[in-house]
Amino acid sequence: MTQVVEIPLWLFVLILLFAAVTFASHFLFPSVRWFFRRRLERAVTRLNQRLTRPIEPFKLARRYDMIQRLIYDPDVTREIVAYAKANNVPENVGFERARAYAREIVPSFSAFTYFGFGIQMARLLVRSVYSVWTGPGNDAVIRSIPKDATVVFIMNHRSNMDYVLVTYLAAQTSALSYAVGEWARVWPLSRLIKMMGAYFIRRKSRGGLYRQVLARYVQMATAGGVAQAIFPEGGLSLTGRLAAPRMGLLSYVLEGHDPEGRDVVFVPVAINYDRVLEDRVLIAAGARGDRRFGARISVVVRFILSKFWQGLRGRITRFGQAAVVFGTPLSLRAFGPERPVEDLATDLMQRIEAAMPVLAVPMVMQALVSHGRPLSEAALRAEVEAMIARAPEQVPHQVRDDVGAAVSHALSQMRKHGVIFQKNEAWQIVEDQRGVAQYYANSIVHRFAEDAPAA
Repeated sequence: MTQVVEIPLWLFVLILLFAAVTFASHFLFPSVRWFFRRRLERAVTRLNQRLTRPIEPFKLARRYDMIQRLIYDPDVTREIVAYAKANNVPENVGFERARAYAREIVPSFSAFTYFGFGIQMARLLVRSVYSVWTGPGNDAVIRSIPKDATVVFIMNHRSNMDYVLVTYLAAQTSALSYAVGEWARVWPLSRLIKMMGAYFIRRKSRGGLYRQVLARYVQMATAGGVAQAIFPEGGLSLTGRLAAPRMGLLSYVLEGHDPEGRDVVFVPVAINYDRVLEDRVLIAAGARGDRRFGARISVVVRFILSKFWQGLRGRITRFGQAAVVFGTPLSLRAFGPERPVEDLATDLMQRIEAAMPVLAVPMVMQALVSHGRPLSEAALRAEVEAMIARAPEQVPHQVRDDVGAAVSHALSQMRKHGVIFQKNEAWQIVEDQRGVAQYYANSIVHRFAEDAPAA
C-alpha cells in the first residue's frame, strides 16, 4: 500500500487536471454561481423598487429551464408528433427540430445588460440624434393600468430607432421584450439583443411546428406578466402612413388568454419623427415593391460611432424631434377575448392613429404638398398655426410656444436634406423629392384628410 508507483509526468499532470475540474464542477462552480446569483437577486430587488412595473420572475428564469419548459409543453408535443407523421421522420427528429426553434426564440435576459448597458447606450444615442418629446399623459396611462395585468405596447413602426427610443423611454417602467426580425441575427448584435430580452422571429416561416413553438413562448411570457412590445405592421412603413396590421403575434396573445388569469392591457404607442434616418431607403423599397433595403450593419455601426464621437467633442447635430405618445389603453378582458383578432387589430391601429404626434416637419411638408405650389415662410407659419389649432394635444409644447422658430427650423432641416429650396422668398419642393415630402406629410395626413392630395 505504501510502495512507490512511477508514472509519466504527462499522465500525472493529466490526473491533476481531471481532479481540479472535478473539484471545481462539484464544489467551486456551484458556490460561485450561488454567490453571483444571490448578488443578482439583491440587485434586481433594488431595481424593482424604482420600476413602475417590477420585472416578473418569468423573465429572470434560466434560459435552459425556459427551453425545457417550452419543448415539453403539451401543445408543442402534439405538434412534434404531427410534424413527424407529415414528414415521415422519427419523433425524436421532430423533437430536436423543436429544441432548435426554442433555442432560436428564447432570449437570455440579463438585467445588468438591459439596465446597465442597454439603457445607457439607448439614452446616449437617442439624445445625440433627436430632441425627445413625450406625450403629457404618458405617465398617467401607465399608472392607470392594474399592477397584476400584463402590459403589451402596440407601436407603429417608422424607423429602426423605434427600438432604441421606446427602450429609453420605458426605462422607468419595466424591461420590454421585443420581437425582432431576422435582420438582427448577426454576431455580436444577436447576442446583445438576446441579453436585452428580445426574441427573434422568422417573418416568412410557414411551418406549423415553428409557429406552435413561437406561439407558446409568447403565450407563456404573456401569462407570466412580461411587458412586451409588438409592431403590428410587421415591418417599417414604406409610405409614412400606418400599414395594414398583421395578426400573428396578436392572435397568439388572444388565443392564449385565460379569462380567469391575468388581464392583458394593450397600450397604443404612436411614434413620429421630424427626420427618419432611413427615409429614402424605405421610399425606394416602396417604389420597387419589395423590402430589400440594402443597408449593411457596418453602415449602422459607423453612424452610431460617429454620433458618439460628436457627443464627446460637444458637436452634436440633431435631426429635429422624436415624439412618443401613449394612446388610450385597451383591456383584453373588457374588449372580449372571444372577438375576432381582426377587430382587435383594427381598434388598436385606430388608437395609434388618434394619438399620432404632430411635429413641425410633417406639418410644413403637409402644407407644401397639399397646396402644390411655392409658399412663403409667413404663409407656411399661418398654415402650421391652423393645423395646431385642430390638433393641439398632439403637438409638442416647443412648437406651440414658438411656431415661427419651429417652422424656420423645419425648413432649414429639409433644405439641408435636399427636399426643398427657396426661390423668390418662397419655399417649394425639389421636383424629384416629392416622394420624400409626401412621406413625411403622410404621417399626419389622416388628421387633415380634406387637405390631402388625391391618391
